[in-house]
Amino acid sequence: MDTNFSDDFDVRGKFSIKKVSTKYEGKLTKEEGTQLLIQEKEKLRELQERLYADGSKSLLVVLQAMDAAGKDSLIEHVFGGVNPQGCHVTSFKTPSSKEYSHDFLWRHYLALPQKGMIGIFNRSHYESVLVCKVHPEYNFSEKTWNSVKDFDNKFWENRYESIRNFEKHLSQNGTSIVKIFLNVSKKEQKQRFLDRINEQEKNWKFSMGDLPERAAFDEYMQAYETAINETSKEYAPWYVLPADDKWFARVAAIQIIIDTLEKMKLKYPKLSEKDRKDLQEAKKQLESE
Repeated sequence: MDTNFSDDFDVRGKFSIKKVSTKYEGKLTKEEGTQLLIQEKEKLRELQERLYADGSKSLLVVLQAMDAAGKDSLIEHVFGGVNPQGCHVTSFKTPSSKEYSHDFLWRHYLALPQKGMIGIFNRSHYESVLVCKVHPEYNFSEKTWNSVKDFDNKFWENRYESIRNFEKHLSQNGTSIVKIFLNVSKKEQKQRFLDRINEQEKNWKFSMGDLPERAAFDEYMQAYETAINETSKEYAPWYVLPADDKWFARVAAIQIIIDTLEKMKLKYPKLSEKDRKDLQEAKKQLESE
């Protein structure tokens, strides 16, 4: 069964978004994938429990994608079986005035997972080199810049450097990072938007603001390509998943996350000699009741 997804979709070397398919082209069938997802959810739950018990490391999962690519449903289907006490999702919207009063990474520091936890960023610090690159005027809300001319190549190089340093710091201090880009085609995005309009129970998902962003689809793809090339590192790799087939993106994502957790070599705490004796004493007392 074709399931070596960590190696298949890990970005190494120069990445070209035009050279990767938005559709899954392997041998795994949808039926096989659906069954595999069920099996892997059990494995993920066990690994999450071990992460929580170990208590010395954490996992950060970064999800980025265009609108309607399936971020929300991926979170639901991949993480639906884990213990909610050990997992936290943060969905980043437009920054508040308070958040704009700090540097662009500040609010993301506040949302990082503590040791023993899985943290999921639904959108992330990458918005500052994606939406803010397509719409550089948004950067004025930071109250630091005076002109669009400030947003030159050096400005963006500094942003990428800040992100690399941020992620390297996290990696060096016990947080493993998985970054997933759900690569959906413009054609598939159009169909999903139409589904949201045509199906009454999905109407709430559609926003008129989605259309101007869709008009800048090609600009976003260029921004994604540059950001991924600048920031896919061994300590914080990017995985570009074909997202036209939602079922496959979920299977690939859960296996990548499982692979990352397994590499963390998590262990259940070992009891001291005194603790083991206390445990046996507790057992005797309970059995004698």
